[in-house]
Amino acid sequence: MEPPTAEAVLQGVFTLYNDPNNAEKEKASKWLEEFQKSIHSWKIADELLRHKHDLNSCTFAAQTMRNKIQNSFHELPESAHESLRQSLLEHLSHITIETKSVIVTQLSLALADLALLMSSWQKPVATLLQRFSSNPNMMYALIELLTLIPEEVNSRHLRLGANRRKEILLDLEADSTLVGEYLTLCLMNGNENELLRAKILKCFTSWVQINAFKLPEISDNMIIVYCFQLLSSGATSPDLHESATDCLCSLLTCMELNNSRGGLDDKLFGGIMCLEEAYNMSVAQEDLDKSMNLCRLFTVLVESNLTRMVALSDDETPHCSVKSLDLVLNCVGHYDYEVAEITFNMWYRLSEDLYHRNNYHLTAHFQPYVERLIAALYKHSQLDPDHDGLVEEGGSFKDFRFKVSEIIKDVIFIVSSISCFKQMFVVLQSSNVSWESSEAALFIMQNVARNILPEIMELGEREIPTSRFNQLCEESEVVPKVVEAILNLPENCHIAIRYTSISILGELCDWIDSNPETLQPVLNFLLFALQQKNGLATAAANSLQSICSTCKKHMLGHISGLMEIARCLDSFDIQTESAIGLLKGISIIIGRLPAGQLTPAMQELCSFQVEALSRLTNGDMEGLDGKKCRSDPAFWLDRLASIYRHVNPTVGNNEVNPCSFVIINNWNVLSRALERYKNDSKIMERIVRCIRYAIRCIGKQAMPILEPLVKQIITIYSGHNHTCLLYLGSILVDEFAYEEGCTQGLLNMLQAFIEPTFGVLQMENGLKNHPDMVDDFFRLATRFIQRAPLQFLQSPLVTPIIQCGLLACTLDHREANISVMRFFCSLLRHDRVNDLEPMVQSILASHGEALIMNLLYASVFCLHSNMLSDVAEVFVEIKQHSPLQLEEYVKKAVDSLPKKNSGGSVTVTHEQMVQFVSNIVKSQTPRATTQTLQDFARLYR
Repeated sequence: MEPPTAEAVLQGVFTLYNDPNNAEKEKASKWLEEFQKSIHSWKIADELLRHKHDLNSCTFAAQTMRNKIQNSFHELPESAHESLRQSLLEHLSHITIETKSVIVTQLSLALADLALLMSSWQKPVATLLQRFSSNPNMMYALIELLTLIPEEVNSRHLRLGANRRKEILLDLEADSTLVGEYLTLCLMNGNENELLRAKILKCFTSWVQINAFKLPEISDNMIIVYCFQLLSSGATSPDLHESATDCLCSLLTCMELNNSRGGLDDKLFGGIMCLEEAYNMSVAQEDLDKSMNLCRLFTVLVESNLTRMVALSDDETPHCSVKSLDLVLNCVGHYDYEVAEITFNMWYRLSEDLYHRNNYHLTAHFQPYVERLIAALYKHSQLDPDHDGLVEEGGSFKDFRFKVSEIIKDVIFIVSSISCFKQMFVVLQSSNVSWESSEAALFIMQNVARNILPEIMELGEREIPTSRFNQLCEESEVVPKVVEAILNLPENCHIAIRYTSISILGELCDWIDSNPETLQPVLNFLLFALQQKNGLATAAANSLQSICSTCKKHMLGHISGLMEIARCLDSFDIQTESAIGLLKGISIIIGRLPAGQLTPAMQELCSFQVEALSRLTNGDMEGLDGKKCRSDPAFWLDRLASIYRHVNPTVGNNEVNPCSFVIINNWNVLSRALERYKNDSKIMERIVRCIRYAIRCIGKQAMPILEPLVKQIITIYSGHNHTCLLYLGSILVDEFAYEEGCTQGLLNMLQAFIEPTFGVLQMENGLKNHPDMVDDFFRLATRFIQRAPLQFLQSPLVTPIIQCGLLACTLDHREANISVMRFFCSLLRHDRVNDLEPMVQSILASHGEALIMNLLYASVFCLHSNMLSDVAEVFVEIKQHSPLQLEEYVKKAVDSLPKKNSGGSVTVTHEQMVQFVSNIVKSQTPRATTQTLQDFARLYR
């Protein structure tokens, strides 16, 4: 763009904020956005801040300066850093009490980021304190600066690098005493200004979070004492209360990370234990925010002590810190379930630790606490007494009950599912029990029901006291009583009770399988529910699916009833997903039928879906009911896919698959669907999914449809680029590439796919904008390497595919990157196959250096650290080929990387580069290589 003037920028800002014409606003916004990207914005933003034309222009200028330092600091030569620093300090020195907070924040953020980036600025914190601490007008701005500097240390925008970050953290640790003294002085001299006090606490917290303070030295710090005073008082403002909570939580977390025990630890533990009365006061005053703050603090207290709470408890006596669980359980009992929800992650962490230790006596210490937790969750899970229907879908209470389900499943082993089941059954048997209490008890039972049979089976194997063994055996006898009570529910019971009862039967599928005499009455009960409205039919369908999936042997005798259900499926009031699930269950049973019965049963089950699809592909809507979903081909395709996926008969070698007749017979309808819906990517994905399961079902016996299918998908892909067709191609290669006479045809398919694929990926940002295409294309190429390596490596297609893969190494998309890495790994693994070794060595000689160069660049600058494990696999494969070659490639790749960052500080030293190369070559496992890559990448982040 042309070099803009300050006047033009002022006009743009004025238009953006004041012009009533939205089109002009949009135009001004885009112009200003481009201006901020230009190198001229440094000078003009500085000019606007000096002139202070108006609030909007100053705000825009401050934001621009912050944005430039964060994202474009490399544009400035090192010689310009000092003048930028002086300019920002000058702007900051003109801040007054009247300066708008947004300008203060943006300028402070700009200066904080500059202090971190600018390696030549020694001791920035000390400099700022020396220059501004004596000016009372600068108190807010200085505290803001001191807050932001530690907060920005780990900013992903700045990419400080591990060396510079370590240098900064050491400086901040050295300056922490000065900061602590200044904040204490501000607190003493700040009168009763709550905003200032909240900022002081936030600033102190930010320094705690980066571990800058030496914890023993701040055990008597006035700010910590003040936090306890604030939390103990019922008159504390919401902002101060939250800031004090954040501060103490950060201290606890810091102590846990440092495993620091001693004076401060004891003071924090004792002080927080004394806050129970403050919590009770917040409940009495119905101050939900304060209750949630204190619950969060109590939860973090437990989390920070979890390791020693469990590890230091012996068989006879729990560790003294276990009493902090009483605080948390008091919060779980709060009248608002949002408070209880805060504690859920802590219970999960406790359950994980206990589960892995697998010590009955240790677990027994925590049993009473978990029993109280479940009792409280049972109360929270109750619906309102005047609630008419089921739990509202998509509502916050439905979401809460889902989380309750998850946490109960996590902790239930501590008290045993059998005991919990018995405890809730006692509730059901109580006199005058309300319907909502009954439903909540059933809901808890539903979440533990699936564990009951495994627990009964394990009783004889677990090392538990005899009295406990006898108790659990006795309690397990309650299950048939519960089933009997469900099967005999009165007709006038609340619909929510009936819904949850139906769901319990599905969760008891393993128990029903072991007690087959209950199967018939359960099926009768579910069949009746299947014919009901208002959600009951959906619950029944889900339970039937579970029972079919588990009780396969016993359900064979009920196949005629299941087929009748399938015939009437569309007359039931069930959700689409549940109908598909029910078809899954029926298909599983069909798959166990003898071949003579399987084919006609499958044919009939498919016919309901295929006939509807046939009418749709022919444009004939007659015979379909008026529901909108029935005219959507995806409705029928998903059902058909479920059948193809789950009818899975056992077929011996050289035996005809009884499904093949049905699938080949139905092919014409799917072929017409491909042609009719080739313009609709979503429906194409459903068709391809259906074909995928059909091919997987019968494997090589799908040969009659292979050639027409390949021709059709090549034609469609050339005009529409549906990536799902690439995926389907990989399925075909997987199934048929071994077959004589098929390989060349499949290679021709790959060649036909390449031109349109590369045409899309070679466009500007093509790889970034089409990660699904990258994913599916390289999955297809990998299948060729795995199934027909010789033919693939001999073809002229391999070189352009490798070149595309080299470009795709930097693609920051999890699935796409995995596919690219697997392609290279599969390629390199074949160097250990005699016939292929010379070809793979030739490929490595031609592309190995570029591959390592791109992979290292991607690891450092492009990919998330959790993606580097896949990159490491490629390094390991090259090492298997030749460690010396890998060492040579890595040395060249490291040498090509920048050695300094935009602030002038050393990103990577010579010693670190040498050590990295050595570690990569010496790494014996992908895990070790991953760690080496992650450590090296941190030097640049």
